[in-house]
Amino acid sequence: MTEIRYEFDTRPDEGETMPVADDIVWLRMPLPFSLKHINLWLLRDRAGWVIIDTGVDTKTSRGVWRDTFSGAMNGDPASHIVATHLHPDHVGCAGWLVHHFDVDLWMTRDEYMLCRILIADTGRSAPDEGVRFYTGAGFTDEQVESYKSRFGMFGKLVHPLPEAFKRMSDGDVLDFGGARWEVIVGSGHSPEHACLYNEEQNILIAGDQLLPTISSNVSVWPTEPLANPLRDWFLSLEKLERRLPSDVLVLPAHGKPFRGAHHRLRQLAQDHQDRLDTLLTACGQPMRVTDLFASLYSTAIDDNNRIMATGEAISHLNYLCERGDMAADTGSDHVTWYRRV
Repeated sequence: MTEIRYEFDTRPDEGETMPVADDIVWLRMPLPFSLKHINLWLLRDRAGWVIIDTGVDTKTSRGVWRDTFSGAMNGDPASHIVATHLHPDHVGCAGWLVHHFDVDLWMTRDEYMLCRILIADTGRSAPDEGVRFYTGAGFTDEQVESYKSRFGMFGKLVHPLPEAFKRMSDGDVLDFGGARWEVIVGSGHSPEHACLYNEEQNILIAGDQLLPTISSNVSVWPTEPLANPLRDWFLSLEKLERRLPSDVLVLPAHGKPFRGAHHRLRQLAQDHQDRLDTLLTACGQPMRVTDLFASLYSTAIDDNNRIMATGEAISHLNYLCERGDMAADTGSDHVTWYRRV
């Protein structure tokens, strides 16, 4: 199969559900972002339901969940809560659901630990390391102040996690409702993102690791300024292509369920390769990160997306620097300039 083919002509309305396969239900949860929805998945289990991803922790989300408890879940309890990764739209309500049903939380270790750290940042002032990082990227004083004012917002959308969790690791096989779900871990978008693959039904719950129309953000953050997440992302795309059949039904976190995974994985890789080529062309003379936005992005960059745009640009620059095709020079003003070698 070489093209993307959507499995269904319809999708659930906001806050509603629809079945996608035997004992698998799609819940379309609204989000308070420019990305308006996230797909959550309910697996029928012997003791009730396994909930895969949760939405952000808001009154709206909790209201949708309460309607779902009495509606699609038929008043039956959840038996497990699973978070594919740490981002608020996936893990936001996890702690609340764990408390509500008195059940366990399944995550990979890196995602759980980093999520706990980020929640703890709520209420803190922005660290000096973060200010230096974004100043070095070329932020103006006003843009740095915007970063400082938004620091710690993560925990405002994520309910505190339980003090213990059940660890998922690559290659683990989880028994949910008599079905075997293999954990396939990818990196780049987040440190240890878990996808779940059911070989018998040929279904992949993909989270943000494989989306049909948009590319997941691959960013460098102030905590690890020399990280190379794009290398990890490329390796993860190759890994998924090796581990999955081409006709697998992909249940993504955003967009509609589709087939054509191998084609889409190659598209995602090519998209990033095109950005690398763009940067090599643009950096014939020294450029700051912020100077490169116009070359990399077709949308306007403002306070709402500047942090993610910066992180993604640096992930591509770090990749090129590590490959030896780009050099980074930091001046006495602590601003970094990138040039093609």
